[in-house]
Amino acid sequence: MPFIANTAQQRKQMLSEIGLSMDELFSDISSELMRENFNLPDQVGEMEVVKCLAELAQKNSTHLTCFLGGGFYDHFIPSAVYSIISRSEFYTAYTPYQPELSQGTLQGMYEYQSMICRLCGTEAANASLYDGGTALYEAMMMALRITRRNKIIIDDSVNPIYRVMIQSYTRNLNIELDKSHCTTGLANRDEIMSLLDEDTGAVILQNPNFFGCIDDFTEIAEAAHKKGALLIVSCYPISLGILKTPGEMGADIVTGEGQSLGIPMSFGGPYLGFMATRMKYVRKMPGRIVGKTTDTKGREGYVLTLQTREQHIRRDKATSNICSNEALCALTASVYLSLLGKDGLKETAQLCADKASYAYQRLTSIPAVKQRFKGKWFFNEFVIDLPTDAAEVIGSLIEKGFAAGFPLSRYYNNMENSMLIAVTEKRTKQEIGMLAEALEAVL
Repeated sequence: MPFIANTAQQRKQMLSEIGLSMDELFSDISSELMRENFNLPDQVGEMEVVKCLAELAQKNSTHLTCFLGGGFYDHFIPSAVYSIISRSEFYTAYTPYQPELSQGTLQGMYEYQSMICRLCGTEAANASLYDGGTALYEAMMMALRITRRNKIIIDDSVNPIYRVMIQSYTRNLNIELDKSHCTTGLANRDEIMSLLDEDTGAVILQNPNFFGCIDDFTEIAEAAHKKGALLIVSCYPISLGILKTPGEMGADIVTGEGQSLGIPMSFGGPYLGFMATRMKYVRKMPGRIVGKTTDTKGREGYVLTLQTREQHIRRDKATSNICSNEALCALTASVYLSLLGKDGLKETAQLCADKASYAYQRLTSIPAVKQRFKGKWFFNEFVIDLPTDAAEVIGSLIEKGFAAGFPLSRYYNNMENSMLIAVTEKRTKQEIGMLAEALEAVL
């Protein structure tokens, strides 16, 4: 049995056994970071611990009506999703090293890949990545492997959180990152075309972009292909219920955040990164790829067709060092999409677009509230300009019960008064009206 030091006397005894004092044990921590006393209570029973944690949890503002977006969205999740994915065989399943014992897990991954391909308008998909940001980074590295170039063009209408992640991952790599600047709500075509040359490996765009605006990148894809570069598009999967797919626009690699597909917002994860591509690039794609085959008796079966990570036979030739994926989250997305079906996904997407349009009209009818990008189509997010600092207004609206939006000044210059607002199918006409009234009162 392991020895657990529950009291001061026991901790002192344990330290004496290993020949250390408490100060020596924490000597690597600088003195300014050390506290003299953590005021830890003596051991208590389970009932007391649960009561204490419940009191702490009640301090969280979980009652807020959510109009936050920026890549993560408060969508309705059917109860059946939780019921299905909570089965013990899904929770305990890990890496299907032995396909003959893992047919259920493998088929779940295969069905997920098939759904992602249909959503994105592509030919192949992997069995998931960590989240939307790392998926976009992996797509960028994949494009550089394919083109054998080291220059990337990325528009700043791409999610700024993803751009920070890319900058962090590539800080010590010989990669040239050129940024085009969105000024009208859409990708800056003139700047992209001026930056595009024979050294460019890929152009990275997003649709709908971080501002919620809808774009069509067909002509950018054509221009990139003429220069031998690839087009990478990050997308919002719910929007694909009604929008033109990235594949139809000519995108070579498609990525996105799958949180909106039946995964709760939680407090930052776990989330789901998806990636899809053209079949001719499939051997350059990171992660696991599940395929369907037949055995010697003609029976259908599922196997890991490609395993690109370094701990398999690829070793130093691996396309990624990702040692796991988000299989349970991918299964959640599959269950969610299966429950909604084709028509249900379209209806959900249309509800998001229609309710956002209503909210946009309602909020911009308030005196002094202006539309930021005039005449631009948006999906379920939009930007409004306020007569004062947006962060302060958002703070005031929290006190009125609303997580009202995202202050764009956090990532963009000269947008101190700009606020990004998201509306999903969960928001009601009454809630939108109450938000408008609260905003008008604050202003």
